[in-house]
Parts: sequence; C-alpha cells; structure tokens
Amino acid sequence: MSAPRNIYAVVVNWNGGTDMNRDCIESLVAEGITPERIVFVDNASTDGSLEEIRERYGRLVILENSANLGFGEAANQGAQQALDAGADAVYFINNDLVLEPGSLARLVLFLSEYPDVGICGPRVLDRQDPDRVWCAGGLLTWRENLSTLRGHKKLDGPLYQNLMEVDYIPGCALLMRAKVLWDIGGFDAAYFAYMEDVDLCVRAKKAGYKVVLVGEASCLHASSSSTGGGYNPRRKYMMGVNSIWFLKQHGGPLAWLRFLLFDVLSLPLLFLYGLSQGNARAVLAKARGIFHGLRGRRVTAASVS
Repeated sequence: MSAPRNIYAVVVNWNGGTDMNRDCIESLVAEGITPERIVFVDNASTDGSLEEIRERYGRLVILENSANLGFGEAANQGAQQALDAGADAVYFINNDLVLEPGSLARLVLFLSEYPDVGICGPRVLDRQDPDRVWCAGGLLTWRENLSTLRGHKKLDGPLYQNLMEVDYIPGCALLMRAKVLWDIGGFDAAYFAYMEDVDLCVRAKKAGYKVVLVGEASCLHASSSSTGGGYNPRRKYMMGVNSIWFLKQHGGPLAWLRFLLFDVLSLPLLFLYGLSQGNARAVLAKARGIFHGLRGRRVTAASVS
C-alpha cells in the first residue's frame, strides 16, 4: 500500500462557536494542511459560526447542510469531497480539538511505515487539564456502554505514549486511509451521534486492517461541546439507543448477556445513586434509549435539540 501524501481534513460543525472552530482550523494549517484541503461541513448551525468561518477562511472547502444530519453523514460528505479531490488519507477531526505540533506528521509517517494499518490516531489530552488523558484509543468491553476510552481522566504518562493496537480510535481525531474508505465505506450515518466511530473501526478490522494508537502524537480536546458532554440526559439517551444498534450489528449471545448483566440490570442501582448526585434524569434517559433501541428507533436531530 502506497504511502499517504495528499492528506485532507474533515471538520464537522454544529453550533460549535467561533473560537473553537478557529483554533481547530489554525492548528490544522500549522500542521501543513492548506485551507484548500480542509473540508468544513456545517450541519445547519444557527450560532453564526458558519458565517464567521466563511468570512475568515475564504479558501476553505465549505459544505453547508440545510438540516442537522448528524456527525456520521456530515463526515461522510466531507470524506467524499476529499476522495473526489484525490486524497490519500482523510483526517476526521472534531472542531473542538487542537493538534499539538508535529502530531499529524507523526501519524502520516506511521501510516507510511505500516501498510497494514488502515486507521490510526493520536493520544488525546483534556484541553482544560492537559496533564490528563481524555483517551488513548478505545477498547470494547461489552459492559457499560459497550466500550471504554482507554486512560480516560488518568494522568498522562509513558503507558499512553506508545504504539498500541486498539479496538477503535475515537472519531474526534481519526486518520483513515482512502483505500479503507473505498473498501468499507465511511461512517454508518444511522448512528447520528455516538458509537459510529466504534462501528467504523470494527468494520475496518473485520476487513483485515489494523487500528492503532500512535501515542507519541497528541492533541487537545474539549469533549462533547456540541451535545453537552458528561453524564447528561441527552447524551445518555443517544448512548442507550446506539448501544442496542451496535449489539444488533456486532454482538453475539455472550455480548448481549454481558450488556444485560453489567449495563441494564445496574440501572435501578444507578438511579438510586443518581438521586443523591443529581444524575437520576440521565439514568432514566439511558433506560429510555435502551428501550427505544430495542423497539427499533434511531437517534435523530430531535434527540439533540
């Protein structure tokens, strides 16, 4: 497999504010991606962020949707634009993320050296507390929420700064070869938000490509700025729905059993605990999401409004 040379970035925006979008784009440019190779996809933002970016960065490739189509669909639109322009690899990056110096070059060099790797990503640090890890790749546990962010909220250190094959790279900073995009397609847009990155990497691994954390590379992430982040009802509802759909697509009997034991049956206890912590509404939202997923519902724009 040839070494990637023509790298495009895809940034999805939904009411992301002007400062974070600007910081993200400027960090991409500083890493050598010219504005002509940055595809900015806007999901019907109403906060003025699209207009500000259009005025500030006239050479950016801007795709404007008339409705919020979700992260997956918007990212796929940007990826298709990049592929049509001859991209060798596409860097999906959240608009609330900033690359640290040299990180993209390290990822590209890694893909050049390891042709069997289809997807890689950097170590992601908490933008508010850069000494702590937001994630160093992700692992499938088939327990609570089915997966976990490796190193989440832990102090940064050598354990997270190495090379490691992982189950998935979070979509906030994911570099993917164009060939893999052609072979397996992009994100499953039906997830709308959450779990689409896990699904993408699982499909890539099933197709024979490795998914690797390049821990030497790093970036800073202000997590879940568009959906509220943390343990809030909106996010937990979407996680509940999409966990069921992920199980339908990738889980066997043992995975379903583990999810039942560790996630579903724990909800009453979590609700009681949540009453004292102010999280009871989020627990109920997750339970409702699981129920809706079992009934065949999907996450839509109404889920995040």
